[in-house]
Amino acid sequence: MELILKIALFAPPVLLAITLHEVAHGWAARSLGDPTAAQLGRLTLNPIKHIDPVGTILIPAILFILPGNFLFGWAKPVPVNMSLLGSPKRDMALVAVAGPASNFAMAVFWAIVVKWGYSMDAGLLRDICIGMGTVGILINLVLMVLNMIPVPPLDGGRVLAGVLPDDMSEALGRLEPYGLFIIFGLLATGLLSQIISGPMEFFVALIQQIVNLN
Repeated sequence: MELILKIALFAPPVLLAITLHEVAHGWAARSLGDPTAAQLGRLTLNPIKHIDPVGTILIPAILFILPGNFLFGWAKPVPVNMSLLGSPKRDMALVAVAGPASNFAMAVFWAIVVKWGYSMDAGLLRDICIGMGTVGILINLVLMVLNMIPVPPLDGGRVLAGVLPDDMSEALGRLEPYGLFIIFGLLATGLLSQIISGPMEFFVALIQQIVNLN
């Protein structure tokens, strides 16, 4: 029963976080001239359209049952046709940053849910709002901070590639086939949590200040 309750609290914010992250990329691409994601039906909040068997199901499930509370995952990336963007290098950086920006907005939303929960009398709805909202804040901030690590194919790598000179950008791009191996290596050695812990503390405090959540 405890496992079922935990899944019920985690599943909605996790699915919403990774779904809106990808939809935000697609919305940004469309606004900058590339309608590919929209034409393929990827600008939808239906999570089935965005599920990646490994990133959305396998990896989160493994981390969910392992000791500790570190959880992350990813959805199927929305396709972006750089040739349709007005300024491909700059616009790809803007498309990339849209995903983490959506996670920050969702973290603020879940903080409002938590604050609403604290205003209620004791009961099931209060517990759901506080529990699910807390998960929503943390999972969205983890996805935001993790994705802004400047290693391709993470969003931070694409943002960095957009601001570097062309030769350095191309060199960074050659890391892309190894990017996920780098991240999993950092995770296995415990370095990943050390890298993101400082930014996480900063953004948690920032959101508490924005929402006046004490």
